[in-house]
Amino acid sequence: MNHSDLTPTLASTSEHLSAAPTLVDKLLAGNRRALARVITLIENQGAEAHDALAALYHSTGRAHIIGVTGSPGAGKSTLVNALAKAYRQRGYTVGIIAVDPTSPFTGGALLGDRVRMRDLSGDPGVFIRSMATRGSLGGLAQATADVILALDAAGFQRVLVETVGVGQAEVDIASTAHSTIVVEAPGMGDEVQAIKAGILEIADILAVNKADREGADRTVTALHMVLGSGATMRQVQHHGRLLDAGLPAPAPDDGWTPPIIKTVALRDQGVGELLEAIEQHRSHLQVSGELQRREEDRAHAALIRILQAAVLQRLHAAVPARQLHQLVADVAGREIDPYGAADRLLPAILSAE
Repeated sequence: MNHSDLTPTLASTSEHLSAAPTLVDKLLAGNRRALARVITLIENQGAEAHDALAALYHSTGRAHIIGVTGSPGAGKSTLVNALAKAYRQRGYTVGIIAVDPTSPFTGGALLGDRVRMRDLSGDPGVFIRSMATRGSLGGLAQATADVILALDAAGFQRVLVETVGVGQAEVDIASTAHSTIVVEAPGMGDEVQAIKAGILEIADILAVNKADREGADRTVTALHMVLGSGATMRQVQHHGRLLDAGLPAPAPDDGWTPPIIKTVALRDQGVGELLEAIEQHRSHLQVSGELQRREEDRAHAALIRILQAAVLQRLHAAVPARQLHQLVADVAGREIDPYGAADRLLPAILSAE
């Protein structure tokens, strides 16, 4: 399959992009270097990035976004690698975003997923980008959603997003992906930890990786029991937010029961079955109308994220650092409560041009 045949075109790109129209044109034509440069702009979050995304946005909405999350050590990277190879064998183009944790001391990131996925390098139908969280919670970097848009516009049909794997904050992927895979592993107590974290509530598909290890069947049985009982606290995804219902409740009746699939990613065992489950879920989303709702959830989450960033930018622009530090000191010294401090700052933010 020719990657360039899959790439959409955009007329009058220069009307949308003021800084570098040729860069967007090259991206839409399938130029990998241009794609890498646009992603770098996105990560740096400058005005050029916003212009590029505005120009690209009309060429998005074609990719199926697959989130892969789970505890560290469950084999997420190996499974993503195996899935990408399986999709390539079927002729699909694949974009991969691997989110790595940022060091709280140096601000750097290991970016180790690119090391683990070396056997995919050189394939023109695969693009891998490692991203640092830069302090973002929820298992995803702030710029991840925008990078997904760039990969989508570049014509990649399947976009795999691997989260950091920090456990209880991983639910952020639910407002980003169309299909979410939660990866568990036997012998790690993952199913219990996942119940505590509410992470099972976001799973469209469950993969028990390293299924050749002792205890795999027990893990599968435990997951079946949890999914069947509905005994955990439900977190319902609504307009991009995960709201605690607070009481045991059945899963939303959208006609889809999350399948539990055993895999051994290192040996490519069960990977084909996992791929089929993803494609079946994609078809289900389209037929049931759930895809449109998830697209609205993604749009809502993106809008809230952009507004939050804009408010913070206005705060830093409108309020001198010394004044902000003094207000923080007053809150810490119990001279004013945090809500009162925020009320003092809001007029300056709202009046900022």
